[in-house]
Amino acid sequence: MIGIPSAVNVAALKDTTLLNMAIFGLFVAVTMVIVFRASRNNKTAADYYAAGRSFSGSQNGTAIAGDYLSAASFLGITGAIAINGYDGFMYSIGFLVAWLVALLLVAELLRNTGKFTMADVLSFRLKQRPVRIAAAISTLAVCFFYLLAQMAGAGSLISLLLGISDWGGQALVIIVVGALMIMYVLIGGMKGTTWVQIIKAILLIAGAGVMTLWVLSIYGFNLSNLLGAAVETANNPNVLNPGLQYGKSETSKLDFMSLGLALVLGTAALPHVLMRFYTVPTAKEARKSVVWSIWLIGLFYLFTLVLGYGAAALVGADTIKSAPGGVNSAAPLLAFHLGGPLLLGFISAVAFATILAVVAGLTITAAASFAHDIYASVISKGKADADTEVKVARRTVVVIGVMAIVGGIFANGQNVAFLVALAFAVAASANLPTILYSLFWRKFTTQGAVWSMYGGLGSAIILIIFSPVVSGGATSMIKDANFAIFPLSNPGIVSIPLAFFLGWLGTVLDKQREDTTKQAEMEVRSLTGVGAEKATNH
Repeated sequence: MIGIPSAVNVAALKDTTLLNMAIFGLFVAVTMVIVFRASRNNKTAADYYAAGRSFSGSQNGTAIAGDYLSAASFLGITGAIAINGYDGFMYSIGFLVAWLVALLLVAELLRNTGKFTMADVLSFRLKQRPVRIAAAISTLAVCFFYLLAQMAGAGSLISLLLGISDWGGQALVIIVVGALMIMYVLIGGMKGTTWVQIIKAILLIAGAGVMTLWVLSIYGFNLSNLLGAAVETANNPNVLNPGLQYGKSETSKLDFMSLGLALVLGTAALPHVLMRFYTVPTAKEARKSVVWSIWLIGLFYLFTLVLGYGAAALVGADTIKSAPGGVNSAAPLLAFHLGGPLLLGFISAVAFATILAVVAGLTITAAASFAHDIYASVISKGKADADTEVKVARRTVVVIGVMAIVGGIFANGQNVAFLVALAFAVAASANLPTILYSLFWRKFTTQGAVWSMYGGLGSAIILIIFSPVVSGGATSMIKDANFAIFPLSNPGIVSIPLAFFLGWLGTVLDKQREDTTKQAEMEVRSLTGVGAEKATNH
């Protein structure tokens, strides 16, 4: 049973097309019914954006896990470990450790201070208009980068299942995923999206758990035997050592530090994760939901170690790289090797569900940010009623969905874990300094917030544009061009400290002081929750 499969296995995937499509269809049908049922109760803006604050801590924690365990976690990290061994596992470590930052620094404080979006927190004690515009722009940028990763994952996964290797076929797949995503969010709002995420989290963790136990059983539940087999198949002992991906040069070591910084600091600033804290009724439930999600996410990331090295041992790096979908095909190929068409169909449906659930969460976050922060608060200056605001949000969903489809077509073929790391870098640069300064620094001013957000966002995006990610490399998005003047693939090591510095500098140089009573009220509310319930329920 142990060994390197031949290319016949990849070709044999084409024979499972009907079964895979049937499992996909079943999942989409079941979740659509759930979304329709959930949508009946969407009467107010709070229902559409925050699910009426009706979810318990354990339900919300499971949904957070469903939101956070994206295609990057399942497809990208498994592939990264299968190809790069130890260095690939660093993605898992970074994604998991990041939750401690979210739990200790922002989860409960944000829940106590906000209403629907991150900008509610920032504009509580700062000037509404400039802060809301900056926060909405950064939210839209982060969601767009994250959506690119999910769409690329969808293209890789379904092109593998259907044996589609031509660009046009993969583009069509991405269009279908985008259309489904738009339907979920338009109909179900946050309540429908949350239930899809809960179902998907349970299926993903259960499916990954079964595959993990299966792989371990092949090697007598001995991790050393599994690692030894991975080394033997790869014919390279370095898959167990640091440095296979990030140790080749001083530049790659800096890139690794930049990646780690982005992953650890980015989670606490991801708009779609932050928005989930508003779906619970109390601060206690917000705390409970983060603890619950840490356990689920931690368990899953332990599974990725076994799945990644299992794919390296049983499938082989060369087979994975040559399959449609490339690095992202490691988990589906391992499923096919273990359980044939049936397990592949189930795992692929779960991965597809993963992509749909995450893109739905991202899309509703981006739409809420535009409708609530820009339309309701800036354009209509607080005069728009809830019905109009939700209509604007729904129209925004369609626009964002179309942009995500176009971007996903261009990003197709990139490792999705790598693309998500870029979204984390943008989030950590644009959002985290302002969130922390707003919560913990009394002297922080509007000018400091605006400088930090635009400076962090702008520097991160400019550095990405002029990095090997976009041009100048074999795996770049634009292969025929070379305008890469920034040597690192992840901008975090430059853009995150710069954003913190600009926040400090803007505040120090600002001659206008903020309202001290608002600062005191925000401090009391964020730390105790007093006044939060009344503010969030009106």
